[in-house]
Amino acid sequence: MDIEFVAPGAAAPAKAAVARIVFEGDKHDGAIAQAVAASRFTGGKGQTLDILAPQGVDAARLVLVGAGKRDGFNAIGAEHAAATAYNTVKASGLEQLVVEGAGGADLAAHAALGVRLAAYRFDKYRTKEPAEKKPSIVKTAVATAEADAALSAFAPLAALADAISFTRDLVSEPPNVLYPAEFAARVKALETLGLEVEILGEAEMAKLGMGSLLAVGQGSIRESQLAVIRWNGAADKTAQPVAFVGKGVCFDTGGISIKPAENMEDMKWDMGGAGAVAGLMHVLAGRKAKVNAVGILGLVENMPDGNAYRPGDVLTSMSGQTIEVVNTDAEGRLVLADALWYCQDRFKPKFMVDLATLTGAIIIAIGNDLAGCYANNEDLAANLLAAGKAEDEGLWRMPLPDAYNKQIDSMIADMKNTGGRPGGSVTAALFLQKYVNGVPWAHLDIAGTAWKKPSSIPTIPDGATGFGIRLLNRMVRDKYEG
Repeated sequence: MDIEFVAPGAAAPAKAAVARIVFEGDKHDGAIAQAVAASRFTGGKGQTLDILAPQGVDAARLVLVGAGKRDGFNAIGAEHAAATAYNTVKASGLEQLVVEGAGGADLAAHAALGVRLAAYRFDKYRTKEPAEKKPSIVKTAVATAEADAALSAFAPLAALADAISFTRDLVSEPPNVLYPAEFAARVKALETLGLEVEILGEAEMAKLGMGSLLAVGQGSIRESQLAVIRWNGAADKTAQPVAFVGKGVCFDTGGISIKPAENMEDMKWDMGGAGAVAGLMHVLAGRKAKVNAVGILGLVENMPDGNAYRPGDVLTSMSGQTIEVVNTDAEGRLVLADALWYCQDRFKPKFMVDLATLTGAIIIAIGNDLAGCYANNEDLAANLLAAGKAEDEGLWRMPLPDAYNKQIDSMIADMKNTGGRPGGSVTAALFLQKYVNGVPWAHLDIAGTAWKKPSSIPTIPDGATGFGIRLLNRMVRDKYEG
C-alpha cells in the first residue's frame, strides 16, 4: 500500500473514494445531510454510510465513517476509522482512497497505519482468484493540515507495520513451508536491518544440555533450532539488555499424545510467540530503538514418530532440573524452559518476557480478546498492562499461587510437565517460573489472540494478528530506551 499525506481540499483523482471521518452529533450539509437523514447513520464507532459523491466532492464515492464521540477520539480510534474506510471500499474497483478528518500529524499518521494494517493480505498461494475479488485500492492519501509532520510521525509506524506484516507472514505460512530451519533462515535474513542473528542447531544445543527443548523435536525429521537475535541500539553497547523469548512450535500434532483431527491444521500457528518476538526485533531495528535487546526463539516440530518422546519419559533440562513427561502435547513449556534458562544464563537481562500460544485453558478463562499476563515483578507487570492498554492489545493479570505447584509435583522427577485441567494456564506459568532464576519475568499466554478466525477488529484481517509486537514495542519505547 502506497501512503501519502496531502493538504485538506486537495483534489481527489476521478477513480478514488473519499472517506470522511465524522463524529456523533456532527452537522452535515446538502446532499450529505439528506443521505444521513434517510439512514440510521449517527456517527457511532464503526458505522459507515456509502453514497455516490455529491456535487463538490472530487471523487467517485463518498464514505462517511463514524468514530463515536469527538472527545474520545485517539490514535487507536484514527486507526480503526481509517481501517474501516479501507475495508468498505477495498474491492470497489477504485484505485485510491482519500481519508479526510483524521486531524493533526499524529492522528493522521495513525490513520495511515490503520490502512496499512487492514490492507495486509496473505495470498501467495492463491492462483485462480477472480480479479473482482481482489482488493483494488493500491494507494491511500491522508488529508491533514500538518502533512510534513505527519510524514515524519509515520516513519516509526511504517516500521511497525512492516514488522507486523513480517510476523503475519510467518504465522500464515503452511507448515510444509515454514519449519524450524526455514523460520531460522527468514530471521537470519533480518541482518539486513542491522540485527545480529545466531542460529544454534541440535548439536550445539545438546552440548549446552538442552534436553527439554530437544526432546520435543526428536520425533520430527526437521532439525530443531534456537535463534538468537540481538539489537544493540543503546549508546553503551555493553549495557544490560532487555530480553524476549518466544515459543516456536512450527507444527504441533500433540506428539504421542496426539490431538484430535478437527482443526489440527490450525496448529501451524503454534509458533505465534516466536513470530511475535521476531517481529518485535524487526521493529526495534527498523525504527533504530535506543536500547539493547535480545530475542530468543525456540523452534521445533512436535511429531509422533517412532523416535518421538513419550509420556513417562524423564528429561533433564539445561538448568539441571528433571521433568517427568505426562503429556507430550504440553510441549511448549518444555521448549521455553531451556530457552528461558539459556537467555538469563548468557545475557543477564534486565527482564525477560516470554510469549507463547501455550494453553487452551487461557481461552476458557478469559476468551479470545485478551492474553493472560503472569509476572513475578510488579513494575514489569504494570508496564506491560499499561502498554497493552495504550496499544489496544489487552492483557489480563493472572495469579501465580504457590499452592498450585503441588499439581506439577512428580513422584520420580523434580516436576511434571502438566498439572491437568484445573488451572491449566496457571500451572503452565508456574512450570515456566521454575526456569527463571531471580530475573524479573513475565509470561504472556497468547493462545487466544495470535490468530483470529473471524476477526472483529478492522485493522486485523482474518488469520494471523501479530499480537504482542505493538505492546512490547510501546513498553520498550516508553520505559526502557535511553
